[in-house]
Amino acid sequence: MKCINCGRDSKLKDRTANNGCCYYCGHQFAFEPTTMKGKAKFTDPFFAKVISDISADNTLFFTIKQFHYFLDKRLKRKSSNLGCGSVFTVIFFNIWFTLFVGSFLATAIGYIAFPLASWTINLLFIIGIYKQIISEENTYQSRKNYSIMLILYGISVLVIGIFFSINLLNSFLFFSLFTLLGMGSIYLGIINQINRPMSQIFAVSQSQVYQWLNRWQQINRSTINCSLSYLLSSPNTERFNPVNLENNYYSFDRAIICDKPKIAQFLIRNNFHFENNCAVLSIDGYPQSIFNTVMEMLQRNPDL
Repeated sequence: MKCINCGRDSKLKDRTANNGCCYYCGHQFAFEPTTMKGKAKFTDPFFAKVISDISADNTLFFTIKQFHYFLDKRLKRKSSNLGCGSVFTVIFFNIWFTLFVGSFLATAIGYIAFPLASWTINLLFIIGIYKQIISEENTYQSRKNYSIMLILYGISVLVIGIFFSINLLNSFLFFSLFTLLGMGSIYLGIINQINRPMSQIFAVSQSQVYQWLNRWQQINRSTINCSLSYLLSSPNTERFNPVNLENNYYSFDRAIICDKPKIAQFLIRNNFHFENNCAVLSIDGYPQSIFNTVMEMLQRNPDL
């Protein structure tokens, strides 16, 4: 794992021998993926990249909830990549299972053990892919990719299964079994392409995110480009300087009234009001220290 302080790679044995610190510069690692509990496992560079991306290289403020969504999406995308490795894994286990189980059962039921083993492993793969499609832990895009994969897998089972059933086995039984299996896979894939499930659940909880952010802040507070200075605190803790009006008739061209202080805080801290000559307030009176003054300013513009 690369150290975010010196950029050099420290192997697991070196990190373990140095109590979780970099072998070269002694900087402590905030996360150790080999010991992290649960499905979420990531490195310090991954976490630093998430902070950099959500803050646009430390130019935009963001909320804890935005960070939660952003990190959750990255973790899901990281764990559900479908590449050539997945295809080769499926092919390998298909061949291995067919030969191994088929050889084991051949002594008892004869040559049909091999096509039966092949049909069984393909059924298990189709069930596994379908579970990924309906899993609410996966993102919308990954479930879409899994449904496409299910269609393509069904087509391959249909073509290869029918070919071997007719030309090598000369068996109507296995012709029917592979046809049903392939058509079923294609049907499930198409149905889920049309009726895509939209609901999703978080892969990580907000309490976990709080713990990770606190640990990151404790360890990397002074590390360049790794601090959480752009993470917004509670709106109730912020204070704004009184508005000094050079012109008593100054107003705004437009106004945005937010339903939550967090949204108003996010817009104000990212200078939305300044760049658009737009007052930003929340319905319950945020920002409290200048709310009444801004309301008076808004009332001066009949064309607001």
